[in-house]
Amino acid sequence: MKISYTVDDAHDGREIRQLASSTLGLSAKLWKHIKWNGTILVNGKPCRDASLRVKAGDELTMLWQEASPVVPVDLPLDVLYEDEAFLIVNKPAAMIVHPTHREARDTLVHAVAGYFRRRGEAAGIHPLYRLDRDTTGIVVLAKSARIQHAMTQHYGQIYREYLALVTGHLDRGKGCIDMPIGRDTSKANHWRVRADGKRALTEYEVRASWSAYSLLKLHLLTGRTHQIRVHLAALGHPLLGDAAYGGPRDAIARQALHAWRVRFRHPLTGKAIQVQAPVSQDIRRLIGPDIVSRETSSFLYG
Repeated sequence: MKISYTVDDAHDGREIRQLASSTLGLSAKLWKHIKWNGTILVNGKPCRDASLRVKAGDELTMLWQEASPVVPVDLPLDVLYEDEAFLIVNKPAAMIVHPTHREARDTLVHAVAGYFRRRGEAAGIHPLYRLDRDTTGIVVLAKSARIQHAMTQHYGQIYREYLALVTGHLDRGKGCIDMPIGRDTSKANHWRVRADGKRALTEYEVRASWSAYSLLKLHLLTGRTHQIRVHLAALGHPLLGDAAYGGPRDAIARQALHAWRVRFRHPLTGKAIQVQAPVSQDIRRLIGPDIVSRETSSFLYG
């Protein structure tokens, strides 16, 4: 990876290490990696002194290797978008994003490592958020720690929209669920609404209804673990298939939740990036092609 920067008048006399964090936006971890394992050039000449004060007009270059320690595995990977900074993929059900134990070889990051190996690309693997094992849809991965740092400075830089099928019919067609979430100490890996939890906000809109269930479009304003699942269960409308939070499993064998759309501003180009993941077949079967087509049209043209 490479960063090049021409020192302007406003930063004349600054130390290289000051520019690394303030102007170049490097995280402390990445700056440490560059300083000890990378190369710093000032006007094309190597520099080992991080306290060197540069002058206006100086050309500052930082070089480092960006590679993942994850063992590459040849697994299917549905790529939705890719450029020099990002890889955006459509995660299937029954796949976790990160390995939970050392022997794991079937996670999303293993599949991405295998994809990079097949292409001969030395890139980092930095998921910007996680999806639960059985939630399908979009995962955005940064190819470098610098991009990851830039994108995670402020929650909400990535606008994420979900589709969910829930039991019954909500009283209101749209709204914002504002309920704090904390650990459920009575069950392992479970969360619940609790007064001493962290604030959690979920916007929702009912998009269609059937006799026993409804289709919701959801937008996360915060990123708590299991947030959508916990919030909807607390309202009395758990996700179809989500047995962990009280949802029935007769219509679908996993929680009916799909990370559907993503929008964000590219940190390098300023370009607006928007991506949509095809609705998984098990959810498509329950909502029908007409609803899928209508939602796709509203995203592309509305």
